[in-house]
Amino acid sequence: MTLSPDALTLCRALIQCPSVTPADAGALGLIEETLAQSGFSTSRVIFSESGWPDIDNLYARIGSQAPCLVFAGHTDVVPPGDASKWRFNPFSAEIADGMIWGRGASDMKGAVAAAIAASIAFVKANGMKNGSIAFLLTGDEEGPAVNGTAKLLDWAKARGEHFDHCVLGEPTNPDAIGDMIKIGRRGSLTGRLTVHGRQGHVGYPHLADNPVHHIVRMLGALRAAPLDAGTAHFDASNLEVTTIDVGNSATNVVPGEAKATFNIRFNDLWTPANLEAEIRQRLSKVAGEARFDLTFDPTNAVAFLTEPGDFTQLVAAAVEVETGRRPTLSTSGGTSDARFIKSYCPVVEFGLVGKTMHAVDERISIGELETLTAIYRRILDAYFA
Repeated sequence: MTLSPDALTLCRALIQCPSVTPADAGALGLIEETLAQSGFSTSRVIFSESGWPDIDNLYARIGSQAPCLVFAGHTDVVPPGDASKWRFNPFSAEIADGMIWGRGASDMKGAVAAAIAASIAFVKANGMKNGSIAFLLTGDEEGPAVNGTAKLLDWAKARGEHFDHCVLGEPTNPDAIGDMIKIGRRGSLTGRLTVHGRQGHVGYPHLADNPVHHIVRMLGALRAAPLDAGTAHFDASNLEVTTIDVGNSATNVVPGEAKATFNIRFNDLWTPANLEAEIRQRLSKVAGEARFDLTFDPTNAVAFLTEPGDFTQLVAAAVEVETGRRPTLSTSGGTSDARFIKSYCPVVEFGLVGKTMHAVDERISIGELETLTAIYRRILDAYFA
């Protein structure tokens, strides 16, 4: 299939690939053919690891000189849910009301299409003599992120690839394109607390030890004092209790065990290691005679920051010229594959509006897709000037 390199055509073709993680459904093949037709060298790489699904990834590059600007992104999407609740089939990429409708339109097939269209137009107009453009695209961002970007970066490094800066096309704008550039992300750490008591009759509390009372006290201690007051570029770290489970269906029985799960979104004052130590210390101070176990899920989501400087200024200036708005530099939101890329080069995130990402009737404005393509083209023009 030969695709027109314009963003609208490519975006619709990508949405029509039902690439729910870990399925590729032809999405990377469309991109590979489109880039190859414009002179990019391409490599499809499948990574495997026991216990996790195999994942298809794509690396493409044109040019052999420095500097190398890389566009990163993903073609996998979350499940659409009940398709009957959508205005249109979630993988039909219908156009209505000035919008493209479909799963992945916002997160983030639209931005991938815009980056490809802008890069092809730039190369056609200028050639590629003063640097290189690369693409790092995975099918494992919405899933466990085990066989995706992290391994693709290692693979590229082993081949001698070097990246100077990266633009990741996540849907960063809250309301309108031009609102926000992400220059960092908070880390994420999940803890699991089990408090052991002694089961007994509620009418004879002296014969029992109620773990619910202990776990409520202990969770309260975790939230009683702020973890920090935030930093110059990050909000204060935040701990949220997400579950409290007892599994007791009887009203006259003191349970023998209570469990809770909590998640912490933390800023650059913390690492997973020193944050774990802080949580253990807080619990130990209030546990008293209560017996408890505390474990933490493995995490590869650490806080990071791309310091504002020449590159962030270049991207912000391109956004402002095309939209008339000076974007806020933010570290808000969840995690993204930028947490892997930051170890290889400075990275910023800028994409489409995220109001409908992961929602029923996900959609993007055709006009904003065109604006994003123009912004990416302006970034390329300025970067390789």
